[in-house]
Amino acid sequence: MVIDPASLPVAEIEWRGAVRIIRSIFPPIDLFEDIADPADWPLLIAAEQKTNPRLMETIGNLDLVPPGRRVSGPGASWLMAPFTHVSRDRPSRFSDGGFGVLYAGNRFEVALLETVHHHGRFMEATAQPPGWTSQFREIVLDIDAGLHDLRGLSEAAPLLDPVDYAQSQQLGERLHDVGADGVIYPSVRCPGGECAGLFHPDLASHPVQGRHLDYHWNGERVDLYRDRTAGEVYRIV
Repeated sequence: MVIDPASLPVAEIEWRGAVRIIRSIFPPIDLFEDIADPADWPLLIAAEQKTNPRLMETIGNLDLVPPGRRVSGPGASWLMAPFTHVSRDRPSRFSDGGFGVLYAGNRFEVALLETVHHHGRFMEATAQPPGWTSQFREIVLDIDAGLHDLRGLSEAAPLLDPVDYAQSQQLGERLHDVGADGVIYPSVRCPGGECAGLFHPDLASHPVQGRHLDYHWNGERVDLYRDRTAGEVYRIV
């Protein structure tokens, strides 16, 4: 049985230096990085489309983000993109892909182990050969939000299943439908760590790029990561 959202406590979360790790292949989106008021974006898009017919492919579906919750300026691409580029082919723990969620860990190790897990599943599913793989970048940001709190709740165990996301996606949809900010929950991949899943981009702020990372696939798991910024290689145990 899915937990009734009304029964969940809401915690006021103020994280400074939360961490999100994303693929480096996605470049910043010019519209989001501009200092223009998001209220002016429709006019800017209409003008730009006359010379750039692929603009909407870059921006994604802007209609998925309510006008009052859009953010702009340096680093805004990292906050907006998870909500404008969504697909049911890319579900996550709290969404079946019908709406976006920005996930972040409360520290680097949490974000690392969460992304290492998902990258490893992809490499295994696509039968990739061993070697250094996709490049990633660390995004450091602040979070200020009232999040439905799954920490310390015994009845939340099915929502934290390592593989089956059915119940957590149902809860995420119900929370999203009633306008919730998101959820905070124990990391499934990093014991003692915490994760936040935000349902709106304006709940995060001050995003800055941190380290550049590479992951090494040994044919069975991601066993190493390389901090290209520092030139160091670390084993994942």
